[in-house]
Amino acid sequence: MADMEFDAIVVGSGVSGGWAAKELCEKGLKVIMLERGKDVVHVKDYTNATKGPWEFPYRGTRSQKMIEDYPVLKRDYPLNERNLDWWASDKDCPYTEVKRFDWFRGYQVGGRSLLWGRQSYRLADLDFEANAKDGIAVDWPVRYKDIAPWYDYVERFIGVSGNRDGIPHLPDGEFLPPMDLNCVEKDVAERLKVHYKGMRHLIIGRAAHITSPLEGQNRGVCQSRNKCSLGCPYGAYFSTQSSTLPAAMKTGNLTVRPFSIVTKVLYDKDTKRATGVEVLDAETNQTYEYKSKIIFLNASTINTTWMLMNSATDIWPEGLGSSSGELGHNLMDHHLGVRAGGWVEGYEDKYYEGRRPNGFYIPRFRNLSGEKRDYIRGFGYQGAANREGWSREVAEYGIGLELKEALTEPGKWTMGMGGFGEILPYHENKVTLDKTKTDKWGLNVVAIDCELKENEKKMRKDMLQDGIEILQAAGVKDVKGVDGDGTPGRGIHEMGTARMGLDPKTSVLNKWNQMWDAQNVFITDGSFMTSAGCQNPSLTYMAFTARAVDHAISELKKMNL
Repeated sequence: MADMEFDAIVVGSGVSGGWAAKELCEKGLKVIMLERGKDVVHVKDYTNATKGPWEFPYRGTRSQKMIEDYPVLKRDYPLNERNLDWWASDKDCPYTEVKRFDWFRGYQVGGRSLLWGRQSYRLADLDFEANAKDGIAVDWPVRYKDIAPWYDYVERFIGVSGNRDGIPHLPDGEFLPPMDLNCVEKDVAERLKVHYKGMRHLIIGRAAHITSPLEGQNRGVCQSRNKCSLGCPYGAYFSTQSSTLPAAMKTGNLTVRPFSIVTKVLYDKDTKRATGVEVLDAETNQTYEYKSKIIFLNASTINTTWMLMNSATDIWPEGLGSSSGELGHNLMDHHLGVRAGGWVEGYEDKYYEGRRPNGFYIPRFRNLSGEKRDYIRGFGYQGAANREGWSREVAEYGIGLELKEALTEPGKWTMGMGGFGEILPYHENKVTLDKTKTDKWGLNVVAIDCELKENEKKMRKDMLQDGIEILQAAGVKDVKGVDGDGTPGRGIHEMGTARMGLDPKTSVLNKWNQMWDAQNVFITDGSFMTSAGCQNPSLTYMAFTARAVDHAISELKKMNL
């Protein structure tokens, strides 16, 4: 059927899937975007974005019924009544934890682009060269100079607010005006600069929020409401809905099909090319096939790997892309849970305006310039300084008029931060198929076997001690540190299970994000990452996606695909 045939198929509609659709459509291809979850229409479906806390039955928190129904989601902040329907159901979509892994998923048009933290940092050659220098896993097939123009291209379109800080291992980008550090953060930044002689930096976060209008896009600037996880009616933060989807739809080349679970990539062993995908309709349980010249897999790392493991099993028992023995292996995230904080003396006459949806960032400073710790790689911190509000406990006034009067005044300033550490690409950290368990649709689920190892555990000791030391050096009082839950998955930065490389014997993808086993299949979600860095990775996914589409179009024109 003609309506089942397209020039390109994009599987997934999140950060990278939206970019794939935009780029392919703007280059003239007829594209279908397949999303396993429901549709979410920009503005119209942000039903909770303008509600006050009093309008939620549980004041925005969680009920006992929610805790019972979401045994995984309850482990961290995602479980709340304000945006619960943007997180995947634990009951409908179970998975097997060989070792504990907190997998938080968003199944709807827009995916987790509606839910992400919006922190946008480039990787540097420090990151692209790390595996080769450390003798870990395999070398990246690219270097910063290969990706820098694509970082530029993506930043100019999505809108990243930030400051050009001149830090060699955290490259500057194409920035909109930065958000401001508040008065306490500015003073702390200066103290750290002096104390560490310019070797450690506290900067405003680089965030995908537009702070000035972007030409050609119908997006309003950030209003500092800090309700981003409810959807932004102004379109101020980057999401598929606010940015890439309108651009793709404007071309007239895009078809979006929600409720479409892609179960496998269809493969022709004679041509050694994919011919399309098989789709299970999530509402009717009917099966369909869509055909195309090229396919972009952007369903998020673990789901993309699950699809591949179900594909071409008559040729490769472990699935399409498994000829190297690396499909599903090298699963990474960032390890979190190490925190430090205290209170700040003075500044009683100072406050801040609005609810800035951003914080400060302290970039990596360990294992640079020849320094040797008892672990490799490094970590950064994200945090903020704030004044206590009405919800603080006022010990002196437990009840009555005095309590009410005390709470009309802001409390003392506090400052806190948490570490983001790199996890190495260990072959034994992996995803496999669990053929003994199925989901709501009768499909086998994934089994996840992933853990922190000695390198990460040693790193966490420095993350804790350095965090305490930094705040004490900045004059923060009564500083306390906590080494909390570092379970993989908490960073919601799954990466690496279909890594790039230079050799088809040791990698799943080439330097253009093409599968060695089927060169008309491209993977540009987190699966392709060869190492993790310690920076938030979404900007890198977008840059590699735009680059991969450019290459795919070039190869199509040459009749190579």
